[in-house]
Amino acid sequence: MKLHLLERTQVVPGDLAVVFDFFKDAGNLALLTPPWLNFQVREATDATVREGTRISYRIRWFGLPMSWVSVIEEYRERQRFADRMLVGPYAHWFHVHTFRPVSGGVEVGDRVEYALPLGWAGEAAHRVVVRRQLDGIFAYRTRALIGRFGDVR
Repeated sequence: MKLHLLERTQVVPGDLAVVFDFFKDAGNLALLTPPWLNFQVREATDATVREGTRISYRIRWFGLPMSWVSVIEEYRERQRFADRMLVGPYAHWFHVHTFRPVSGGVEVGDRVEYALPLGWAGEAAHRVVVRRQLDGIFAYRTRALIGRFGDVR
């Protein structure tokens, strides 16, 4: 299983508590996800994320419905949280979200370690479409955060 890494950082204006609170509300995940994924939170064990929270989603990828279940494995208030995919389309998915105050606002960081199933066929799909789609999803997320909090310039 070949691990891939996706990392992004973005500074958004605002107070650390406000930005972190936005992210820890599982209901806001749909606001950060492109409409073409038809993302829906089906169930969350907690109203806001904390260590142990399980969240079930439904997405559509190329029109095919897929279930995704994540658990929050790490949680430090106003600093970071990390989710691991338990059920979903990847062989491995571990996403660390970080938050730190910086000049002009809050630096929001994402670090995703992921691997695809199906061996060489999964790697071929990664090269042809999956990485490009992940880049598009995170580009959408950047624009959505600018729309929500503004831009630091």
